[in-house]
Amino acid sequence: MGEKQIREENLRQRQERREHEILSEHATFADMSLGRDHEEKQCDIRTDFQRDRDRIIHCKAFRRLKQKTQVFLAPEGDHYRTRLTHTLEVAQNARTIARALRLNEDLTEAIALGHDLGHTPYGHAGERALDRLTKDMGGFHHNEQSVRVVERLEKDGKGLNLTKEVRDGILNHQTHCTPMTLEGKIVRLSDKIAYINSDIDDSIRAGIIREADIPKELSDILGDSTNKRLNTLVHDIVRNSEGKKDICMSKEVETAMFDLRKFLFSSVYTNPVAKGEEKKVGHVIDELYEYYISHVEELSEEFLQLIEEGERHERVVCDFIACMSDRYAVNLYKEIVIPKSWSVISVEHR
Repeated sequence: MGEKQIREENLRQRQERREHEILSEHATFADMSLGRDHEEKQCDIRTDFQRDRDRIIHCKAFRRLKQKTQVFLAPEGDHYRTRLTHTLEVAQNARTIARALRLNEDLTEAIALGHDLGHTPYGHAGERALDRLTKDMGGFHHNEQSVRVVERLEKDGKGLNLTKEVRDGILNHQTHCTPMTLEGKIVRLSDKIAYINSDIDDSIRAGIIREADIPKELSDILGDSTNKRLNTLVHDIVRNSEGKKDICMSKEVETAMFDLRKFLFSSVYTNPVAKGEEKKVGHVIDELYEYYISHVEELSEEFLQLIEEGERHERVVCDFIACMSDRYAVNLYKEIVIPKSWSVISVEHR
């Protein structure tokens, strides 16, 4: 590239050129993105993946994550994870791995920050309730809903118009899925690393399990503390993926990680102490769904607009409920179901 061309580059173009100079040949380069559904003029400062990250951080769905359940419903205490803190932990793990492997950190971060935007109030309990209610429409899956949020629900139905690579990573962050980019594959593993370790930490804080309850054969491989386990898992991915066109783990560590996940299912995710309130969640979701199916006209304007544009009202009611925070869902349930108190003004008769 000539000296004159370099001088004429804007800041975005310089960043795009540096990606080709610094990143691995297996990285996803911003200037080679598959693009957006609706073409836009490019920013002169930020790459397309940086713009996607910024759009996600500034959207309403991202802000709502701060009041959505991760594992424990309405925990008493300031230090339990929410869906937002989980998302930030995923992004941190993913960026560490992406940087070590010289992959695209901006793409990795954008996928990580957007991967749970479609999660329901009350976490997987809310997801199961909506899935049950919408079987005739194909059910409800939070990864698909996250894509619907960024493509259809945000910005008054216009969506965020994200790049294909970011949307693919969001859609395919689940265990059974395969993202199209290495950056998406990093987020897929980082999600598991984050929730397995944070769920153990929160469960110990809640007195549900103790560190000593974790099977010794797993602690011997992964470590006997959150920090040690994170260190083991991140290092294992980096060591086994370096120089490859794939994101891999050693068989021993990968098996131990999934065995630890099984331990959490038996000890925490199905524990009656930790999960005793989840039946109530199903009842709240059921009542909200049935009410708004019968009173569609009471949906807010942005959702009514979707129906006017041809969306099934059952799908839009599902969207409306999925977007709620835990607190908003409960307050709305109270407003709909519980009779309001009233007062009598005493009048003195003369």
